Amino acid sequence: MSGTREMREMRALHTETTITVYQAYAPAIGVPAAREGRFPAAWKRERMTWIKPSFLWMMYRCGWGTKQDQETVLAIEITRAGFDWALRNACLSHYAPGVHADQAAWKRELRQAPARVQWDPERDVHLNPLPYRSLQLGLAGEAAGRYADEWTVSITDVTPLAHEIHALVRAGDPHAAARLLPQERVYPAAAELLAPLGGAAYGRSNF
Repeated sequence: MSGTREMREMRALHTETTITVYQAYAPAIGVPAAREGRFPAAWKRERMTWIKPSFLWMMYRCGWGTKQDQETVLAIEITRAGFDWALRNACLSHYAPGVHADQAAWKRELRQAPARVQWDPERDVHLNPLPYRSLQLGLAGEAAGRYADEWTVSITDVTPLAHEIHALVRAGDPHAAARLLPQERVYPAAAELLAPLGGAAYGRSNF
């Protein structure tokens, strides 16, 4: 199956108008965010915030909601229009010769861009790396403000789901665990959004 995949692709739980991304926070932020459907005042707008469309990559990052200050796992449903705006205004977080004219051009773009993209190895239910990569999207400045104030449709605490899936994996039943995963499908982003970000249009490039 992995042989038919693009090296980099965006997979996510999405509808015609929204896409679900994941973040993990300390309960002091995560609990009121889920309760109120918006981020509380303690949420730092001046910091870059990273959103992950991949549930399993989020589980790898937060240790199934067990790492300190990442105990509350949130599913944030945002507008596809907002997500696409972020992609359109994003820059790769590292220099890529196949994408940027030179390092100076990349650095200029990085300074100006309100969003950044990283491609990290996707994970299986055991959190082992897979031979293809999924997208992380970092939001700062204008993008972070739009994310919190305009794009967010709903915020759901999915920590119990994370714990349930983890328990099944630990019990030696990865197939049952996989059945509980969000149904992530390739996100239909236009090629012009992905190409400058080293996405599927660049196939199996190793940068």
